[in-house]
Amino acid sequence: MADKLLAARGTSQVGQKWPANFVKRTDSLRTCFNQAYDRQRALCEDPALIRTWFKLVEETKAKYGICDEDVYNFDEAGFIIGKITTQLVITGAERRGRPKTLQPGNREWVTLIAAISAAGWLVPPFLIFASQYHLSAWYEEAKIPRDWAIAVSDNGWTNNELGVEWLKHFNAHTQARSIGARRLLIVDGHKSHQSLAFQELCKENNIYTLCMPPHSSHLLQPLDVGCFSPLKRAYSREVESLMRNHINHITKLEFLPAFKIAFNRAFTLANICSAFRGAGLVPLQLEAVLSKVDVQLRTPTPPAALPEAPWVAQTPSNARKLEAQSSLIRERVRQHKSSSPASIIIAIDQLKKGAEVIMLSSELMRDRISSLEKANSAASARRRRSKKHIQKHGVLTKGAGEDILAQNEADQQIAHEERQGGARSGVSQRAQRRCTRCKETRHNSRTCNTNTINIE
Repeated sequence: MADKLLAARGTSQVGQKWPANFVKRTDSLRTCFNQAYDRQRALCEDPALIRTWFKLVEETKAKYGICDEDVYNFDEAGFIIGKITTQLVITGAERRGRPKTLQPGNREWVTLIAAISAAGWLVPPFLIFASQYHLSAWYEEAKIPRDWAIAVSDNGWTNNELGVEWLKHFNAHTQARSIGARRLLIVDGHKSHQSLAFQELCKENNIYTLCMPPHSSHLLQPLDVGCFSPLKRAYSREVESLMRNHINHITKLEFLPAFKIAFNRAFTLANICSAFRGAGLVPLQLEAVLSKVDVQLRTPTPPAALPEAPWVAQTPSNARKLEAQSSLIRERVRQHKSSSPASIIIAIDQLKKGAEVIMLSSELMRDRISSLEKANSAASARRRRSKKHIQKHGVLTKGAGEDILAQNEADQQIAHEERQGGARSGVSQRAQRRCTRCKETRHNSRTCNTNTINIE
């Protein structure tokens, strides 16, 4: 633009540094990086479209008498088992470029179907693994709740059949907790949510579904607004922790305990309620969404730390206590009125620094050893576990899987006892041996008393 204006005046073009110098001279301007944004999402950020959606939600709730506690949102989220997300790290000032963090590289896909209530509680998660069989180790080794459900598909993705299975799972866990006669389920436009079987099952159980406008879940869906991002960050940290403990290959057995920790950290009461508020659904608040259109939110400043309690003199057991005691000694030496305490203070500082290094190294080493021991113990236990197939296809909750394993164990025990009982009865019913001389029992021919042979 500047070159065109100069060309119209008949002068030469601007220099290479002119844009930067122009910004510096103009206080109202600054430079920043632009962000690529999907055109479809930009079109769906139309305030008129958002107002139509909120009007639909309000009218549906009023028409069917649905209270806030009976409003739910569900959606799918995919995970690559061995992938770590980009994180902010602290590194040396001399480093050039971004530091690299090793990741396991397992590209196996796992799908989570999650549902949350506006009341702040959640439906037990529904996981889909890429497999054809349910392995016994998933239910023996993974310390997950009994009501968590695991399904299998060829590629680890959901489909129409699994969508219906999830709806049964949802109905079983929400029907008894419903306040009113009807429930409202906020969904996106995935084909598994629109299948005929899915809609018929919803109708049979008084579940009303509302489909959000396409490409608007980042604004209107509570799970995308407040839950899925913290979950993926938390899972990435768990994978990185496994890598630090030399667990370099992450399978489904490692995924389950790591995912459980991440899920519990992300799906909290505060996050769920905040997600519904952020999406403007409960309470119904249109401005909560409109205010975020093309607006960059800032992270609130954390509250100031509370002052620590006064230090009491005692033998230091960690670096912090050593620092406090060193400060006390230094102050008392400084108050000494005889010779200059400079050399004593220097000696104390050197002693403190050396002790700090030793104590901190010891603490880090103990933590490292403990982490390695736990990881090695868990990996050894997983390797020893049986990997028998207990069911082909279908869906099993953790409790159902445990019940199948317990029934199989009981059947094996009964069969073993029957074999043992049959062996004992066979011994008792077997014909007793008799002496070949007198045909009596309880002795043989070598110990028989009838040894006299009559010779006439």
